[in-house]
Amino acid sequence: MEPVALSKIMDLLWDAICVVDAEGRYVFVSASYERIFGYRPEEVIGRRMIELVHPDDREATLEVAAAIMAGHPQSHFQNRYIRKDGAVVHIMWSARWSEADRVRIAVARDITALKRAESMTSALHAISEAAHTADNLPALYEEIHRIIGTLLPANNFFVALYDPQHAELSFPYFVDERDHTPPSLSLDSGTLTAQLIRSGQALLVTPNAPSDPSLPIIGTDARHWLGVPLCSQGATVGALVVQSYSDATRYTDSDKELLQFVSTQVAAAIERKQAEERLHHIARHDPLTDLANRDLFHQQFEAALENVSRFGGNLALLYIDLDKFKQVNDRFGHHTGDLLLCEVAQRIRGHLREGDVVGRMGGDEFVVLLCRLQSIADSISVAEKLRAAIHAPFRLADRTLRASTSVGVATYPLHGQSTRELMRAADAAMYRVKKDGGNRVNVADAQDGKI
Repeated sequence: MEPVALSKIMDLLWDAICVVDAEGRYVFVSASYERIFGYRPEEVIGRRMIELVHPDDREATLEVAAAIMAGHPQSHFQNRYIRKDGAVVHIMWSARWSEADRVRIAVARDITALKRAESMTSALHAISEAAHTADNLPALYEEIHRIIGTLLPANNFFVALYDPQHAELSFPYFVDERDHTPPSLSLDSGTLTAQLIRSGQALLVTPNAPSDPSLPIIGTDARHWLGVPLCSQGATVGALVVQSYSDATRYTDSDKELLQFVSTQVAAAIERKQAEERLHHIARHDPLTDLANRDLFHQQFEAALENVSRFGGNLALLYIDLDKFKQVNDRFGHHTGDLLLCEVAQRIRGHLREGDVVGRMGGDEFVVLLCRLQSIADSISVAEKLRAAIHAPFRLADRTLRASTSVGVATYPLHGQSTRELMRAADAAMYRVKKDGGNRVNVADAQDGKI
């Protein structure tokens, strides 16, 4: 067969035929090379093959090339190349070495579509598994980030969630090489993320398809930006976004389709984990005041007590009981009584430091755990501030009410070595105040916890 005819036949092949010399430079490529890699033959002849290989695959590629040149043909070697347009293409190679001609002869088959299909299937399974195995939402977001990173470049990635009650966007997961997590935004903020959620449509922004210049920019302006909506029951509940600040990482319509494909599974996983956390929260918190319930408070109490017993420090327990609360319910109704309990809970919260714990034991009884105290005397000061705060007037249901409290204080280790002893001591101190008319703080006696 004439060489010209053979060349024409090779150019008709769907796969690309490549010939590389001993120095690793292209000496011939067939016409299909341009379809697969984006370069015309004349653009790569004389160029080193390894320059076009994906950076993460270069070491393995050079090892296989050396094996081929040592007389070990390869029939199914796979690696990735960077196309001329910046896209990543997956290649399966069949190659052998011609000692007589001192060249490697290889056939390149584009398996990008196959790899993408495999990756999507694998990603769906991984997301579904993560929804069941992640300990909490932050862990789930981190795993989703890892999974999406196996599908497309995701060094800069965030999850945005929409709260329809407040028309507000939050960013519970935000990883970015330049910016910190942005504050919550109004849906009317006009940002790309807000625009995406309002429209419910995926959005791809590139230098060739820029966004509206009138849109406000929060943080660093990305050069390439891809976002898809997270949808549930026909409503947009959030967004997945990847972005890049240089042309080294670009996004295409194919990437948009890929991210849209997994977004449904991601939305379902997030909703599942949110529902689990809501149930977990309900099981451990008082339904009226949202304070820690008895079980959760005791768990936190045990943990704090173990910490101070091992590492030292001061700890105090306050037992707070509203004075004459039954009269509020009898005179104004249980609805007003419930409002009062909620307001008392808020006032207690507002006067505590981070790390302190407050719980509702039931009825009109509250407990406060003061951790990391500088001195035991500080517990009396905090208790007095709480008593005064609760004694200030409440405006409830168009009426003004006043409340008072009896507060018992027990400290570790003076009044007890265990949660049981400290609870007994604080409770006994509180009941002595009750008997004396209430509205006062009382420190436990040394023997109260031994009763």
